[in-house]
Formats: sequence, C-alpha cells, structure tokens
Amino acid sequence: MTQEDNCRKARKKKTPPEITVHRLPFYLRALERMKEAGILITSSKELGEWVGVSAAQIRKDISQFGEFGKQGTGYHTDFLIEKLREILKVDRTWDVAIVGMGDIGHALARYKGCENRGFRVVMLFDTHPEKIGQEVEGLPIRDAATLPEALREANIKVAILSVPSNEAQNAADKLTQGGVKAILSYAPICIHVPEDVRIEYVDPATYLQGMTYYIPDESD
Repeated sequence: MTQEDNCRKARKKKTPPEITVHRLPFYLRALERMKEAGILITSSKELGEWVGVSAAQIRKDISQFGEFGKQGTGYHTDFLIEKLREILKVDRTWDVAIVGMGDIGHALARYKGCENRGFRVVMLFDTHPEKIGQEVEGLPIRDAATLPEALREANIKVAILSVPSNEAQNAADKLTQGGVKAILSYAPICIHVPEDVRIEYVDPATYLQGMTYYIPDESD
C-alpha cells in the first residue's frame, strides 16, 4: 500500500467533530424551508443567515463530508438536502420506542413533528400497572418488563427515555439489552451505556439556566 493510499484511508476514517454533526440537522431544516419557499440554489452566506452561523462555518462543516457545491455557483438545495439526509441516515424511517408514559411520554407520543423527518413512534412502555394496556394515538402501552424481548423482535434501534431519575439507569440497561443503539433521555442524570450506544440528554432546566445568564439585571 502506497503512502497516498494510507493517507486516503486515514481521511476516510476521520470522524467529524460532534459539534459539526449537531449542526447538520439545523442546516437540513433550513434547506427544507428554503425549498418550500422556492429557493432552488443557495449559498453558504444565505444558508448561514437562515441558521445564524457564519458562511465560513457552513463551508467548513459541509466540507467534512465531501464537496457538494461549487465556488461561484453555490449549492443546489435539493441535492444538499439529499446528501445531508444520507449523512444523518434519515433518508429512511427509524422506528422509535418511548419508555415512560408520564406527561412527557404522552406529549412525545402525540407529537407529529418527527414523522416527516425520519422517525416514527411505534412502541410505548411503562412500569405502572394502571397505565399498561391503555392506548395513546392508537398504540398500546406495554409492560416495561418485556422491553428487551419486544425491542429485539421489532429490531428497534432508537428510543426515547422519559422516566424519573431513579428509574433511568435500569430502563437504559433494558434498552441496550434489547439492541437499542441511540437513546434520547429526558432524565436529568448521567446514564452509563456501552461504548457502541449513543446517548443524548434533554434537560429544559439546563437550557433555561444557560439563557438567564444573558438577561441583564434590572439594576444594571
């Protein structure tokens, strides 16, 4: 193998920074809105204005995954949408399980905003006997004790965790035992998962605390 082959192989294996991957869905959403507005070709400057990111950052982020535009020509909106969907693996529909059918779980089960963005809720779970058997949006709430077997049988890889903090680790363990590889957790604690499982956290209080820092004191 030549040095050029080694360099090519190294570049292929290079993993983009997490912050770059996290920005891609925002770019995709903006591009889809542009398409709806009839914008067929866009520039990094224009896309940056839609998402509040500099043109240089847009170009740097997108170039991590290939060359999808030409200098002086810009990006074809349809083509870039297609490529970002492929990169994010939302050019398909992922079946999703929700574990924890309290207020958040019910709201998520009823939320339709994910259906056209690559995700479809197909299973609901809870541990409380009075909830098991009830239906939300036509889906029965299943006994969480059956989690691993039910998830493996349905080949579900994505789950949303909306259980109390003291139940979160046990529920996550069952999810990973069932073959889940991506977990979105609303529990405000750190959950330990195997290295091949991706976990992200949603804690509204944390974001609120980050915002109030910027609110000027009335005495200032």
